[in-house]
Amino acid sequence: MSDLESDFAFQDANPALLLIDLQQGFADEAYWGGNRNNPHAEEVCGQLLTLWRAKGLPLVHIRHSSTNPVSRLHASHPGFAFHAAATPLAGETVITKQVNSGFIGTNLAAVLQEWSVTTLVIGGLTTNHCVSTTARMAGNYGYHTLIVSDATATFDRQGVDGTRYSAELMHQTALASLHDEFGVVVTSRQVVAALG
Repeated sequence: MSDLESDFAFQDANPALLLIDLQQGFADEAYWGGNRNNPHAEEVCGQLLTLWRAKGLPLVHIRHSSTNPVSRLHASHPGFAFHAAATPLAGETVITKQVNSGFIGTNLAAVLQEWSVTTLVIGGLTTNHCVSTTARMAGNYGYHTLIVSDATATFDRQGVDGTRYSAELMHQTALASLHDEFGVVVTSRQVVAALG
């Protein structure tokens, strides 16, 4: 039985859910490289969000505020808004970043320390950029880091030699690079089962 088919147990009773860049700007697939994989990632994130809310567990909405005025994630663009499946409720923690990592230039580490969090569950966009960068830093900071494979997605990328790499390949290689090095890759089914 593979790791992604077996169940696991949380190491503590207070895991924090980090939802990264679930913003409307990613609907413009062509802008990001096209041919996105895992089209239901936001809905999966929304299901996890509903579960976290029901259990009263800590959660953080992280959004990207691009410094590029033409970016779909610039604060002046409609794409800056949260995706309907994962819109924060009043009182929920929202952190705005300007780089790939949710830890850089934000108070994320301080918030997690205040909550005495040691386990992070990460979903969002995109697998090989902001999800990966935040997960890598989380692992380096010593958090028990779980990356939810079906709650993440990405787009095609063009290599430096012009080779086009599919979104699914980028997604899977990003997860492979994270797994057992910076965290553990799991599925939403495993997370739901572990929370009972």
